[in-house]
Amino acid sequence: MGNRKRKAAEARKEAKKQMFFAKLNNVPSSPRKMRYVVDLVRGMEVGKALGVLQFSKKAASADVEKLLRSAIANWEQKNERKAEEGELFITKIFVDEGFTLKRLRPAPQGRGHRIRKRSNHVTVFVGTKTENE
Repeated sequence: MGNRKRKAAEARKEAKKQMFFAKLNNVPSSPRKMRYVVDLVRGMEVGKALGVLQFSKKAASADVEKLLRSAIANWEQKNERKAEEGELFITKIFVDEGFTLKRLRPAPQGRGHRIRKRSNHVTVFVGTKTENE
C-alpha cells in the first residue's frame, strides 16, 4: 500500500472512531417495508423512538428497535458513560437493498412465475445535538 493510501485509510479510521452507529445486514424483508418503519423514527430522540418502535404493529419495527439499542450501547461504550434522558438523537438512518433470492412459483399451462424474495441492510447513526451543529 502506498503512503497516500495509508494516510487516507488512517484518516478514515480516525473519523470512524467519532461516529456512533450500528448496522444490521441481510434482514429478510423488503426494503420498502423497512423504509416505512425507518421513516417513523428519523431525527427523533432515542427514548421517544424506542417507544414508537415498541408499540408499532409492523414486524420490521422489532428489528429496528434492536438495532437502535445496539447503536445506543455503542455510544455508551465509546464515551464510557450512560446516555442521559434527551441527550441522544438519531442523526442518520437509512435502508439499502440487500441480496434478492429468485424463486419460481408454478403457474398454469406449465409456466413458471418468478418470485423475488428481497432483503435489506439498515444503518443507524446516533449522536448528540451539539455534535451535529
